[in-house]
Amino acid sequence: MPGAASIPSPRGQQLAKRARGVIPGGVNSATREIGNPYGFVRATGQYVWDADGRRYVDYHAAFGAVLLGHNDPGVNAAVVKSLDEVDLVGIGVTEAEVRFAEMIVTHVPSADTVVACTSGSEATHHAIRLARGLTGRRRIVKVQGGFHGWHDSVARNVISPPQLAYGLDPMSTGILPEVLEATSIAEFNDIASVEAVLAEHPGEVAAVIVEPIPHNVGTLRPTPEFLPALRQVTERDGALLIFDEVITGFRHGLGGYQQICGVLPDLTTFGKALGNGYPVAGLAGRRDLMAGFNSAGGGVLLAGTFAGHPASLAASLATVERLQEDGVHARLFALGERAREGLRDIVARLGIVAEVEGFGSVFVLYFLAGPVRGYRDLMRNDDNAYLTFHRRMTDRGFLMLPLALKRNHVSASHTEADIDLTLEAAEEVLSEMLVDGTIEKSR
Repeated sequence: MPGAASIPSPRGQQLAKRARGVIPGGVNSATREIGNPYGFVRATGQYVWDADGRRYVDYHAAFGAVLLGHNDPGVNAAVVKSLDEVDLVGIGVTEAEVRFAEMIVTHVPSADTVVACTSGSEATHHAIRLARGLTGRRRIVKVQGGFHGWHDSVARNVISPPQLAYGLDPMSTGILPEVLEATSIAEFNDIASVEAVLAEHPGEVAAVIVEPIPHNVGTLRPTPEFLPALRQVTERDGALLIFDEVITGFRHGLGGYQQICGVLPDLTTFGKALGNGYPVAGLAGRRDLMAGFNSAGGGVLLAGTFAGHPASLAASLATVERLQEDGVHARLFALGERAREGLRDIVARLGIVAEVEGFGSVFVLYFLAGPVRGYRDLMRNDDNAYLTFHRRMTDRGFLMLPLALKRNHVSASHTEADIDLTLEAAEEVLSEMLVDGTIEKSR
């Protein structure tokens, strides 16, 4: 397959130019601006096509939102059927909302009751406000590198440069300093760092929010003791434990990662893969905590015109129905492991300083010497090599977001042949990077 960068992209560039005239920067989310390919016109299964007609095997998968594959026929049919029955009414409740909540309660171990919303950011916003409202405390704790959405309380210390990591590193201007100050930063897989924050601010921490696997910086796998210890220290302190399973939920199992690790949080957020690309998310938790919303007589505002939209919930119900079939997650895990093992073999044969990580259907190639346990380890990553690898893979027709520390996703539409072709291309790219000096052999 010819490299996309070597071929002119007149239609894509024209589309991007039109976009810049009417959309700030030409994109509706800053990380979407990647250059070539500039825009997309078609998607089905494991493939997407750019505006100039080139086809890509998609491992970006809309930041992991696409789990079954693009335009899954079963999901789309369920959405069309729902629109034939009822669209947005915005008052009362629909049967789809009840079925959605029943489904979450059935599968997610910590879920007694559920609220639906439209995005992961909205879900984590609800969770943090609820935690503050219930505890009467103001401070939250997140780990360096963890991403929990775009809202003010968590918009800091994600992919921080070394000089700003663990200090004050807001993602945006326009945030009140006192809001940023009310969020403390700890280190993943370092329970002592969490305990230090709790000790420094006794009785002030409303919640600790964490991705049980921080996939927003690739993959940081929790040590066996970290999440159980996190559960213990939050209970002892009176702080709530929030698992942000917007990425891990449903992608790694119907019960999320909490079912795999056996640790139950107080509140859980979920989204992305739950709707296979449709805008749906939610918050679930213990009944007594969720009763804190004003919809149940509590004092915490629950609002949103598009919350529980019938089309999105139909997509979610159809997605989970497919995931309940025997072998779907097992196949996803097997394809992910095929990619990881293949990359490990390539790295070993070429003698490159690199570490292959991932879990389930996610795979990542870091350009650093292991082990990889927390963000401090990721600061050793060669970000230029990481970006170059993803860019050159995309140029060869394998869509990987050319942004440092971003992960790759396998969908149920991918095949073993797709993985094998991807590995062949990866070996070519890594060999080229050795020749041109972008990376070096281990010494």
